[in-house]
Amino acid sequence: MNILVTGGSGFIGTNLVTDLLKEGHNVTIYDKHRSETYPDRCILGDIRDKEQLTQSLRGIEAVYHLAAEHRDDVQPTSLYYEVNVGGAENMVYALKKNNVKRLIFTSTVAVYGLNPNVAKVGGLQSQGAKGESVVNLLRTPGNAGTPDEDSPVKPFNDYGKSKFKAETIFNKWADSDHTHCLITVRPTVIFGEKNRGNVYNLLNQLASGKFIKVGKGINRKSMAYVLNLTSFLVTLLKSSPGQFVYNYADKPDLCMNELIDVFHGTLGKNHKNNFHIPYAIGLMGGYAFDFLAKVTGKTYPISSIRIKKFCADT
Repeated sequence: MNILVTGGSGFIGTNLVTDLLKEGHNVTIYDKHRSETYPDRCILGDIRDKEQLTQSLRGIEAVYHLAAEHRDDVQPTSLYYEVNVGGAENMVYALKKNNVKRLIFTSTVAVYGLNPNVAKVGGLQSQGAKGESVVNLLRTPGNAGTPDEDSPVKPFNDYGKSKFKAETIFNKWADSDHTHCLITVRPTVIFGEKNRGNVYNLLNQLASGKFIKVGKGINRKSMAYVLNLTSFLVTLLKSSPGQFVYNYADKPDLCMNELIDVFHGTLGKNHKNNFHIPYAIGLMGGYAFDFLAKVTGKTYPISSIRIKKFCADT
């Protein structure tokens, strides 16, 4: 199958392209950065360039749409909407012009917000198909409050809001033709080799001995290993026409204290220090760094958003 992967030069995209090539597919990358791993397969382009994107979809049978603004500290915040929402509008235009009927979109669990209180346990949200989601097959007893695919959407930041707006744009495209296949995947935080995101930053702080825990550490975290996610994404190519929404997480969900113990054990360090900063004080510190970043124009590893995410059940 001829496949285009937007954002294919990035962390998840590179691993996905590798998996797709192993399955014998012909893969093209569309990214504003040239792929270090697959430079000969890369089209340098911005998702905001509608005409170039449309030309790049010629002869394509399926699209994985990974390109997005996703960091916590993107400035100006309008970039979230220009790239994530405007990019979705351009993608729909390009899909229609090239009669591409299959789209797999990586959204985010950030659409549910922080600490969502959900009592019910649901399954796959779909049109034209029935089934049970991976998250339900892996769900462990006592996690009835974990958001499922039918849970209320309540994003708390511009990233989550922009990604959900992109979802609605793609849903309209899928509704316009019963032969279209739209699969929306909402992953949790992703970790793996060569990633320099939040999980890496936590590990790095633990390894350096500079880590200070904010909050009591009893909040639970859903996480996913990149190669597990990309393997799942590859299987979605076999889906029949319709609309599907999947939450993706690897189980079990550990609390922050358990994660810290695992990390210290892996590093061979003896950890018995239960010292922590109360959440309110940590959040005040985050706001102070927000102000400093605004004044200096620099980015810092600490921010109010990161404190909130660190201490939340996610």
